[in-house]
Amino acid sequence: MKILLAGLLGAIAMFTWTSIAHMALPLGEAGIKEIPNEQSVTSALQNNVGQQSGLYLFPGPGLGENASSAEKHEAMKRLAENYGKNASGLLMYNAPGRKMDMARWLGVEFSTELLEALLVVWLLAQTRLVGFGSRLSFVTIAGILAALATNVSYWNWYGFPAIYTASYMFIQIVGFFCIGLVAALVFRKTTF
Repeated sequence: MKILLAGLLGAIAMFTWTSIAHMALPLGEAGIKEIPNEQSVTSALQNNVGQQSGLYLFPGPGLGENASSAEKHEAMKRLAENYGKNASGLLMYNAPGRKMDMARWLGVEFSTELLEALLVVWLLAQTRLVGFGSRLSFVTIAGILAALATNVSYWNWYGFPAIYTASYMFIQIVGFFCIGLVAALVFRKTTF
């Protein structure tokens, strides 16, 4: 029962922190820019991508779906030769018609943070840690692992801005720190 309580209260603490980080602090928009001449760019996207929502990497290797290993190898060589000569990036494209649904998005965000909190609190309960500091440290280190897991790879492979990467890692680590505080308080007189 304490695991569920610590997980729920930890998720509320994390959600509160992430809300503050995105709405009251500049962390949520660090490294994000608006597209100059947005209307022309979005028109070009609509004309060329149309209704094919998806995650696009460019420049692409120019291969079909059933390319052979030799074709993939040659495409990678061509791509390496031309990579610095062209613009490159990762584009998340949503075709026209996607509705802005803040209530749903916040619900998914809270559900995700609840699952994270429940899992890390469950992991904490599997340890023999008894001190407040050791429990807080355990959960915070789990947050560091979570922050490193994708953010550094996105910076490395796709060129995400360093300030964006650092900000989102900071948000994630502080979020887990909040869960750790709550869990350490809920479990303060509990031995597993």
